[in-house]
Amino acid sequence: MGKLIKNHWARLIILAAGTYQVAAALEGFFWPKIFWDFLTKTLDAAVKPVPILQIINLLFGLLLIAWEWPLGFIAGSSFHRSLEARLAILPLTALAAALIYQGTNAAIYQVIGLGVYFWAYSEGEMICAKPWTLPQRGGNKGRV
Repeated sequence: MGKLIKNHWARLIILAAGTYQVAAALEGFFWPKIFWDFLTKTLDAAVKPVPILQIINLLFGLLLIAWEWPLGFIAGSSFHRSLEARLAILPLTALAAALIYQGTNAAIYQVIGLGVYFWAYSEGEMICAKPWTLPQRGGNKGRV
């Protein structure tokens, strides 16, 4: 059996979370609701009458999909290969998703993906310039 490549696994989790976040943002345009409205009504201004939080979630979800798939102009860039950037941005996207009622599943998936990315980072994994590939081993120098 092979070794688990944690950054590929986390990428699939975050792709699912980004898709959920886009769907939650689109649903939030029709049924605006803050998840935490049972505690306070002060956050209601973020979803109605102007859908600020829905737009933020839509942009974050599209960013995650474009980053993890990745789009052609992102693939191979230092931004795409950076685990540190993912570890910095994913908590913000998870927070935005957790604020709207429809985005709680996306927030949970993003936190799980963040944990898997941290696991990959702590084990020294790297993200290759070409998406969905494995790092190449060194040559057979020194072998008989």
